[in-house]
Amino acid sequence: MPPLKVEDLTRIRENIRRLTKLRKGGKRAKITVHMGSCGVASGAKKILSAVTETIEKNKILDVIVTTSGCAGLCSREPMATVEIVGQSPVKYVDLTEKKIVEIIERYILEGELVEEYALAVGSERTHL
Repeated sequence: MPPLKVEDLTRIRENIRRLTKLRKGGKRAKITVHMGSCGVASGAKKILSAVTETIEKNKILDVIVTTSGCAGLCSREPMATVEIVGQSPVKYVDLTEKKIVEIIERYILEGELVEEYALAVGSERTHL
């Protein structure tokens, strides 16, 4: 590998800052891409890239992007959970880059639940 130039380091720093800003960015919604080994093997890295690119392209500043480990549904990977403040979380499964972009555009930006890709609405926990 050739030695890094100052321009390379600047580009890397700006990319990390951008991703960090997206991860800490806001409070209206949160997208969690499940990145256990099963998810990664099924394409979760591409899903995460599509999420960050779509959020950046649309200049969405009030959405947190994060990752988690395995959600326990290996056969339905890649998957993501979308949480909008005041609404139940939605677990989306069998994702492709096209599907996650559609979910961001329809659900997060327009408020329309994308039922055809959803496995479940609500939390796995019961609160008494």
